[in-house]
Amino acid sequence: MTSGFTRARRRGVHARFDVAEASLIVSLAGQVIELLRDGVPDPQVTGAGEDPLDELVGMSGPVTRPEDPVLRRLLPDGYSDEPGSEDANAEFRRFTERGLRDDKVANAEAVIASLQVAGADAAAEDDPVDVELDQAGVQAWLRCLTDLRLAIGTRLGVADGDESHWESLPDDDQAKAMHDVYDWLGFLQESLVRSLR
Repeated sequence: MTSGFTRARRRGVHARFDVAEASLIVSLAGQVIELLRDGVPDPQVTGAGEDPLDELVGMSGPVTRPEDPVLRRLLPDGYSDEPGSEDANAEFRRFTERGLRDDKVANAEAVIASLQVAGADAAAEDDPVDVELDQAGVQAWLRCLTDLRLAIGTRLGVADGDESHWESLPDDDQAKAMHDVYDWLGFLQESLVRSLR
């Protein structure tokens, strides 16, 4: 099992994963990419694409909140959800959601690519997968790990102070297993932040 990220000799950071860990991260990042791409609203339905200037400069996007709670967490409103803020939130989404989706997909793709370059998809079961990250790679990993944890935490309904609930579940409970993954991703994120100091 990985011991997390550490500072590498050449101004970057390094982590060693086993094949199962690397495959898990690739799978989770791929699921986030799929969710972000599949959840793109149709411009004809949302009203996007009606202004040719907006379309030309890439400032036209959806105006409604996603129905999926994970997408709502990954693509939050820009303003409060108090009555009367609907128009401001719709305008915020119109100008930011497309770019935010693209950035999150790019971060997840960078994580997958870094693991593939390290040999995650070709390594034998006992071979380590050594990942070396430069500054851009570090930022992509940090952002992607945040998105993965938000997605898993939202699906599981993780809340502050609920550790005893997860500890009380039987070891063969699938939700507990996913919560362990959630915790492990948090450990990776923490080790990555520490490696930058």
